[in-house]
Formats: sequence, C-alpha cells, structure tokens
Amino acid sequence: MTSFMLTDTTAGKISGQLTRLRHQMGAPAVGMVLTLVVVCDERDQYDSVRSATEAAREHPSRILVVINRESDEANRLDAELRVGESTPGEVVVLRLYGELTAHADSVVSPLLLPDTPVVAWWPGDAPAVPSQDPIGMLAQRRITDAKTVPDGIKVLAGRAKGYSSGDTDLAWARLTPWRSLLAAAFDQPVAKVKKGFVDAASGNASAPLLAAWLSERLGAPIKVVDSAGPGLTAVRLTLDDGEIAVTRTDARLATLSRPGQPDRHVALARRHTSELLAEELRRLDSDEIYETALKRLARSHRG
Repeated sequence: MTSFMLTDTTAGKISGQLTRLRHQMGAPAVGMVLTLVVVCDERDQYDSVRSATEAAREHPSRILVVINRESDEANRLDAELRVGESTPGEVVVLRLYGELTAHADSVVSPLLLPDTPVVAWWPGDAPAVPSQDPIGMLAQRRITDAKTVPDGIKVLAGRAKGYSSGDTDLAWARLTPWRSLLAAAFDQPVAKVKKGFVDAASGNASAPLLAAWLSERLGAPIKVVDSAGPGLTAVRLTLDDGEIAVTRTDARLATLSRPGQPDRHVALARRHTSELLAEELRRLDSDEIYETALKRLARSHRG
C-alpha cells in the first residue's frame, strides 16, 4: 500500500495526487462502485476506517473520511491518501481546520467519484435529520448508528419525524439474522400470536425496533424487557397453544423453540461493524420496512 501526506492542501491537489498514485500502483479508478463518506471524530477514525475498508472488500469504494478539528484555527485542509493492494479502492482521510469545519461538503464534493452512488456514514454522533445535513444532502444512502450514542432509543425515535428515503441505522442491520430466524419460525402454520416480549440489555437500541417490527407484522402487542445481555437475548411470542421462542445466552448460538416440535440450535452470532456496513451497502434504495418499524417505535416511545 502507498500512503501519501498532503498538508495545507486543496481538493484539486488531492484529486491530482490520487490519479498519480493510481498510475504508480497500476490501480485504475474503474471498478469502484461508490463513494463512502465517513464523518467521525479523531478518536473514532481508526476503528471507522478499518470497518469501512473491510466493508469495501465487498464494495470497492473511494472512502472519504471527514474529521473536523479545531474550528478556531486558521483555515487548513490536511489529507492522507492510501492506495494499494491491501486497500480495496482508495482511502482519503481529510482533516479540516478553521472555517472549513462548517463547509465539509465543499471539500468533499470535488472528490466524489463521478456517476456512482454516494453513501454517508456517521459512526458516532450524527445529525438529527441526516438528509438535511450538508454531507447527507450529497448522499443517496445515509447510515447512522444509535448504539454508539447516549440514549440511542430516544435518538432513533426522534429520527422518525425527519425520516427521508435512504435513511437507515445499523441498529436495524443488527436485527437481520433475528428477523430471518423469526420469519422462518412461521414457515409452517401456527396459532395466532396474542402477545410477545423482546429481552435485551437495558438501553439496547435494536430491541424496540425489533418489537415494533414484530408488532406491525403480527398485529399483537410486543413489549421490551430488560435482561442481563449482551445485546438481544430472547424473543418470546405467546400463542393460543404455547410459545415460539428464540433465546440466545452466549452471543453466538440461539435455541429456537416451537409448540409440538423439538428445540433447534441455530447460529446467531453478534456481527462486527464492518459486516453490518457491508450489508447496508448492498442496497441503495429506500427501506420501507425499516421506515415502518421506525415510525411505530416513535409512536410507542411517545406513548
């Protein structure tokens, strides 16, 4: 991998240096399928870049990492460019100083790959309405993560009001294996669900989303119950003739129980951020099911 530092630079110089590095490495820009803009703090940049780079192995991307530094310093843009065999695509770490911190979109815009989708990801703090953020306005897909912020459930509920097509949250992606397993539990006819419970560690942002999705699909009240964790630990659905339950105690394996059938052990491991991000990059259209679950969560949170 080739790494190159540019101090007190411009977007034009960064673009030119990327072209030179690609020619030196024999790595043309063709083949990159999107631009991923990562907006994070300095303390989060290492883990964020690593997750984005791992996700880019499935979705070769130009990864633009935006880090706002001291706004009271003189205007300056520093950049670190990484191109090479170990990097699927390109990584550009942008550090903004002075007034540039309020105009990150003007720095990012010239560096977007032409004629390819743009995805924005906030690994930590994110705008209340991502689609109205200057960076968010550049993107077709906007990814947040309620798990990483205080009171993530309240934050998710608040996002329902400003929801826009293309918004999503990794709290929803964490539910994909649970949703798939629960859907499979209903492959065979079962009695009507009367009520249910989602057990999870206190404050887990995914739990009320799962409860909202289940309540919407099953037409039954689903409550969230605190457990010792980690994360989601069980879903229990009460039927007229028994209970459907998925229980997970070790963050790796779960047990599926259904009336009249033997218990079945299934893989249900907690996934790394890079896997969640890669999943979200597979679709760039609107997720109506997430939207419905999010808005139902917001209604129950108000209630």
